[in-house]
Amino acid sequence: MQTKKKLKHKFNYVCSECAKEFKITPQLMVCPDCYVHQTSEIPLKGILEVNINKNNSSRSTPSLKKIDIFDLLPIEKKFFPEIPVGNTPLLTLPNLRNKLNFKNLFIKDDTRNPTASFKDRASYLVAAEAIKYKIPNIVVASTGNAASSMAGIGAASAINITIFLPRSAPIAKIVQSLQYGAQVVSVDGNYDKAYDLSMEYVASRGGLSRNTGYNPLTIEGKKTVSLEIARDLEEVPDYVFVPTGDGVILSGVYKGFRDLFDLKYTKKIPTIVCVQAEGSNAITRAFRSMDGHFDFKSSSTIADSISVDIPRCGILALKNLMKYKGECVTVSDDAIIAAQKELSSSSGVFAEPAAATAFAGFLKMKDLLEKKAKIVLLMTGNGLKDTAAALKGVISPTKHISSISEIE
Repeated sequence: MQTKKKLKHKFNYVCSECAKEFKITPQLMVCPDCYVHQTSEIPLKGILEVNINKNNSSRSTPSLKKIDIFDLLPIEKKFFPEIPVGNTPLLTLPNLRNKLNFKNLFIKDDTRNPTASFKDRASYLVAAEAIKYKIPNIVVASTGNAASSMAGIGAASAINITIFLPRSAPIAKIVQSLQYGAQVVSVDGNYDKAYDLSMEYVASRGGLSRNTGYNPLTIEGKKTVSLEIARDLEEVPDYVFVPTGDGVILSGVYKGFRDLFDLKYTKKIPTIVCVQAEGSNAITRAFRSMDGHFDFKSSSTIADSISVDIPRCGILALKNLMKYKGECVTVSDDAIIAAQKELSSSSGVFAEPAAATAFAGFLKMKDLLEKKAKIVLLMTGNGLKDTAAALKGVISPTKHISSISEIE
């Protein structure tokens, strides 16, 4: 970046559990006081969030439509790689609106990001962090999208990327990562195993961890979607449906709307709907329990991007849902595949199963929602990332013709 623009605000880390504050450095990832209580089979303890020093805000707050998103990020704009992340369209889609009779339904189409995934928002900011602090290597564990995202953003940034993927990751996401030149390590196990091995790798061989939730800037990068939604609507919507696995996207969506509220850009925080697959719904189970307890259960869902046993950002996600009166809904794999096909054929937006989960959640809840409500569905990944799953919702041609007379 050629611009020499400095940070408008001052930023620091604050622990989401004990509220202790820290200076932002790449060496600090989690609150050291809370992380000492970390045990296996529970979400990550001591997650840090970026705090904006409100005392440095100007007295006259500009309108939402003029907001400069880089002003609300803790890394200077000049360190961001030259790749067009974010500013994805907020689609109105009249055909879908008319079919469902929701005139203020929007789709935030993050399948338009450079690697066709919402995860580019986090990778973009983590890459800027690495560039600022001259860190040549980034390491990440992923079910696929964060991996291919970091690989693509890394390729644009001349940063070496090492990826730990479960062997069940969709082949398209593996191919993406390899094409971008990343070192891909296939793990004999699930995402949680890949996560543990990636952490061991960083501890022994160095590098900057991009692991979701563990690196605070992954949440901070993902908050930009909320800033864009509010900017483009020039107000806060009534509902945002978020496909949820480990809770980092959910926490990022909340973080963006909270920042806008705290800085007096807006006067409310929308109702965030946490949509989970029935086979991977740890946050929903904790939300519905009497004491917010996270119990361990192996995950199994066709929506690989939101399939996690232990939601790393579960504690923070649950805290936000409880404090801001969010909602949770679960959907079956059959409902996800059906929603994927209906969304594609009614809107032209081809979303992978994890993204289509948001639409499936909306379809399940729509009879409980006001028809005039402003509703945003977050589409987090392109359907071409997992064509094997998409084939389950369609009937492929079995007959090969040589003339049009053979068409039934």
